[in-house]
This record gives sequence, C-alpha cells and structure tokens, in this order.
Amino acid sequence: MDLFDLTGQKALVTGAGSLHGLARGIAQGLQAAGADVVVLSRSTGVFEVARQDGFLAVQADLGDRAALQRGFEAAAAKLGALDILVNSHGIQRRRKAELFTLEDWDQVLEINLTSVFQLCQLAARVMIPRRHGKIINVASMLTFTGGVTVPAYAASKGGIGQLTKAFSNEWAPYGINVNAIAPGYMDTDMNTALKQDAARNQQILDRIPAGRWGAPDDVKGVAIFLASRASDYLCGAIIPVDGGWLAR
Repeated sequence: MDLFDLTGQKALVTGAGSLHGLARGIAQGLQAAGADVVVLSRSTGVFEVARQDGFLAVQADLGDRAALQRGFEAAAAKLGALDILVNSHGIQRRRKAELFTLEDWDQVLEINLTSVFQLCQLAARVMIPRRHGKIINVASMLTFTGGVTVPAYAASKGGIGQLTKAFSNEWAPYGINVNAIAPGYMDTDMNTALKQDAARNQQILDRIPAGRWGAPDDVKGVAIFLASRASDYLCGAIIPVDGGWLAR
C-alpha cells in the first residue's frame, strides 16, 4: 500500500467550489491518502469546502489569465511546493449547435481548455527542475463522443484528451506523469438539467451497465492512483470512470 501513500505530497486541485462536485471528491481522496491540499476556484464556495474538509483555499477567476496566474502562485506559496496538479474545473453551456453563440463558445473554451493549458504550463515550470510531478486533467465522455447541444463543451473536452497526450510526450522524460480521468455521467450540479429530463435520464441509465449515475466518491480511487507512485509508468492515458458506459 506504500505505492498509494501521498504523505507529504503537495496537491493543487482546481474547481472545488461546490459541495457536490467531482473536484471536492478528488481533493478529499488525495487528502485521505496523506497529501496536503489547496483548492482553487473562481467561486466563493471554495472557502466553505475548505472549511468543512480542512483544505487550504484560494479564490481566483480561472477565466482571467492574469488572475489565474496570481491564483496559481498564491496556491503554490501556501503549499510551499507542488507535486500534484488536478485540473477539475469547468463550465457548461447548452444550446442547439446552429444557435450556439460565439460568446458562449469563447467562454467555455477559455475556462475548459485554455486555462488548463496555462495551469499545466505553470506547474511544469515548477516540476521540470525537480524531475518529478503528477498532472491529472479531467476529461469527459465527450472526449470520445460528440454529445448533443454542447458543441463547445465537446470541443473543449476533446482538446483536453489531446492536450494530455501532447504534454505527456514532452514532459515524461522529466519524470512528470500527465494523465486524465474521463468521468461518465456523474450526479453533480453540472448535470442537474440532464437528470431532470426524464426521457434523457432514462436513456443514460439504460446505457450504463452499472445501472446508476456516478458520484464524486467514484473518482477518488483513480485520482489517488494517478497521483501516486503506483502510476509512475503511466503516461498520456485517459481513464474512463463511467460505470461501463463507453463499453456498452
């Protein structure tokens, strides 16, 4: 079990501004394995999450490039070092493709993809001299499929898959493992509209062999694995945590 021990490791987890989100579940998992955790979010809810779980917290608008850099630097300063970065923030906009606005497109791509590029780049500059680090991006089922009425989200998550591979190709020689988790249909705030659509909800459930929506607890184990020595030879992987949805 020492392979999964994160004692003394310093972890930055983005997006943990919701009490019911995947980011909080990931942060809880890393902390339970021994890591010191800072949560970074644009939401003021990050302070309540931190208060309840014993994390350190930084608030910054991840859609603002200058604010993002300041937030990253503040988080790294609180930790004193950086061993693990988890990019688990994101937004969603739903609209028919022919009606999707450029404003929504720009916002989704900025927050879901460009900010991840920037955070990974900032983390790598810290990790490369130390020749050690774990970067975990959060992809999606829409990394593999196109979805419906979410063209910007699909594009951003497709980009996360390719970005994960591209960074892995360059940084693996420095001892930095870059991988991604692809959650399936998760019972979180982002998917409230889907769950409330009775017909769509049933379609989703019918395709999931596990017979249920996922929960934040379901991603804890794979996050610990990807952050630990157990994954030292895993590079550029995208791991589905989907109850079997992709295999159906």
